[in-house]
Amino acid sequence: MKYFQFFFLCLLLNFSCTSNHKNQLPLKEISEYFPKEKAQVLVVGTFHFDYPGLDAHKTSSEDKIDVLKEPKKSEVTQLVNYIKKFKPNKIAIEAFENWNATEKFRSYKSGEYQNNRDERFQLAMRIASELKLDTLYSIDTETMAGDLEKIDSSYAQALFKDFDFQSDDIYENYYRDQREAEDKAIPKMNLLDYFKYINSKEYHQYDYGAYLIGDFKLGDSRGADIISSWWYNRNLRIFRKLQLITENANDRILLVFGNGHASVLRQVIEASPEYEFIEFDNL
Repeated sequence: MKYFQFFFLCLLLNFSCTSNHKNQLPLKEISEYFPKEKAQVLVVGTFHFDYPGLDAHKTSSEDKIDVLKEPKKSEVTQLVNYIKKFKPNKIAIEAFENWNATEKFRSYKSGEYQNNRDERFQLAMRIASELKLDTLYSIDTETMAGDLEKIDSSYAQALFKDFDFQSDDIYENYYRDQREAEDKAIPKMNLLDYFKYINSKEYHQYDYGAYLIGDFKLGDSRGADIISSWWYNRNLRIFRKLQLITENANDRILLVFGNGHASVLRQVIEASPEYEFIEFDNL
C-alpha cells in the first residue's frame, strides 16, 4: 500500500512540476508576436490556355484543348465563377510591365481581346471586368541570371552550359510520365476539378521538386547556382512586386500565373508574416 502511495505521490509531483513549468514559460506562441490581420493572396496556378510553347514541356497537338469551344468554354465560365468567390480587390498576372496590362484591360472592356485564348484574358481580365476593377497588375520580372549575363556573358554561358532539361536522371522520366498523363486528362476532365488538382499543396510540393532533379545536379553546385539565380530568383522578385502592390491588410490579391511559379510563390507567401495564403480548394 505504501508503495502505491509513494508511486502516486511521485506522479502528482511530476505533473505539478510540468504544469508549473509550462505556465512559467517566458515566451508566447511565435504567431502571437505578429498581427493576425494579413493581406490575403489566392494564387491560381494554370497551364497556358493558348499553348505558346515556351516551357520545357510541350503539349502535343492532339492533347490541346480550345477554351473558346464547348464544353471547355462553359467550363471556363464555371472556373471564373468559382475564383470570383474570393472577391479580390487586386489582380496580378504573369506579364512584364511593357505588356501594358491595364491598357489592354481597358480595350478588353470595350470588346477587344475577348476571343483571345490566353488565360490572362480568359481568367484575369474577365474576372476583373465582372468585379468592376479598373487596374490589372503586371508583376512578372527578369532574373538575376539575366543581369549576370549583361555583366559577364562568358561567365553566364559557362554557368548555363548543358542546362537544357534533357537530363537522363531517372526522376525526369517520372515527371515526364506525369506531365503526359495530365495532357491526356485535361480534355476529358472538368477544368475546375483539374485546377483544384493542380493547385493542391501536395501537387505544388512535387512541382517544386521538378527543379531539384536533373540539371539541378550539374557539377557540385553549378546546377544549384543556375536554379537559384534564374528560377528561384525570378519568383522571389515576383513576390517583391507583390509586396509593392500591397497597400494594407485588407487587400485580397489574386495572382494568375503559370503553375510552375505557384509552387515557389506558395512557399514564400505561406512563410511571410504579411500574407495569408488562401487554398484554392477552400473557396
